Amino acid sequence: MTPTQTILRNPALRLAGFAMLGLGVMNASVAPYISLVAIERIGVSEGTYALVLVAAAAVAVSSAVLMGVLGDQRGRRHLIAALTALASFVGLGLMAFAPSPLALVLCHAFLFPLGSALYGQIFALARLAGPQAPGAADGVLGIIRSGMSMAFMAMLIFWTFAFGAGVDVMWVYDSALIAALALCLMMWILWPRGTDVTWQDRPSGLNLREALRELARPLIASRLMMLGAINASAMLYFVLIGLVFEASPLRDASDVALYVGIVAGWEVPCLILLPRLVTHVSRGTLIAVGAGAYGLHVLLMPIWVDTAWLWAGTLIAGVGGTAFIGLSITYYQDLLQDRPGAASAMLALQKLIADSLGASAFAIGMAIGGYQTVAIIGFTLTLGGAVALYWADRTGWLAGRAPQTVR
Repeated sequence: MTPTQTILRNPALRLAGFAMLGLGVMNASVAPYISLVAIERIGVSEGTYALVLVAAAAVAVSSAVLMGVLGDQRGRRHLIAALTALASFVGLGLMAFAPSPLALVLCHAFLFPLGSALYGQIFALARLAGPQAPGAADGVLGIIRSGMSMAFMAMLIFWTFAFGAGVDVMWVYDSALIAALALCLMMWILWPRGTDVTWQDRPSGLNLREALRELARPLIASRLMMLGAINASAMLYFVLIGLVFEASPLRDASDVALYVGIVAGWEVPCLILLPRLVTHVSRGTLIAVGAGAYGLHVLLMPIWVDTAWLWAGTLIAGVGGTAFIGLSITYYQDLLQDRPGAASAMLALQKLIADSLGASAFAIGMAIGGYQTVAIIGFTLTLGGAVALYWADRTGWLAGRAPQTVR
């Protein structure tokens, strides 16, 4: 049975797939335009917006970890998923119907970041309800994750044409609100419970302190740092692309949208095909190789920006990024077996590390050079994380078990 057939025949996996589409529509609608809305439309200062970003990062990480641990503790994932979806709905509703500085802070500093914990809950459900064999699990999760890329690409194209036709930027909150409402209904009505649950979801038996101590084990913490360094290049990609294209006499904002859209487009077939490789090559190796390719794309972007070679970078980014986007979650789930909630929450911790490293690389690079210097530092970070992860998995470093048991 193919991964697609597995998803279509399993109600829980179908729910995860549709939910990922909803998350893609919701995030793609507002994420690229938050800074524009905050500063240009709502009128908050750059300093206030920076504080919103800091608060959002703290809330997103803490809520993802807390919700993941609580889900593993008590198994009430249905209620957690519904409440996180509701948080996004309420926050987006404030911005859609009563936009103001207070609404912006409530939405983007607290409610919307709290709602982001739903991402991990969806992957926890997919892991519990789906096949457990390594290749099969990666295939199912890869297709489910590709739904977000498809929705992101579609919404990016939609809003490019909509803005060209004169649609006001505040309408992004209306489309995001519709998606959030759909997610609320799906989580409350369709989430399997009672006799619909055909898998074992045993409570972890760990209290919050014990669960956090487990995440701090050297095996887990070291891989988290390595994957955080790898993902720093993804953060720098989104920071640099607008600035690099703006500095080029040959590129403009439409090229930015086209480039990002093409990269997202390449991710879809790659996420579907990638699981076939997992049966032959370890996840750690694939993540490391993909990270090297993605880092190379960031390194070459300032060099290629005025040439036709720039568009070749979309393929390098799509193929390379797919590896650590599509395989990181199953990598963590194998590290934290029987803890699908905590494993999914690792993605939020990883993002915090990646954003911190990326921000540091940007500050240092701009202080001593320019965009190319930033790209070089980002490539070095990513390559270092990739080599360390490959070596750690090959040698079993800090694992306390045989090498390559993490596939």
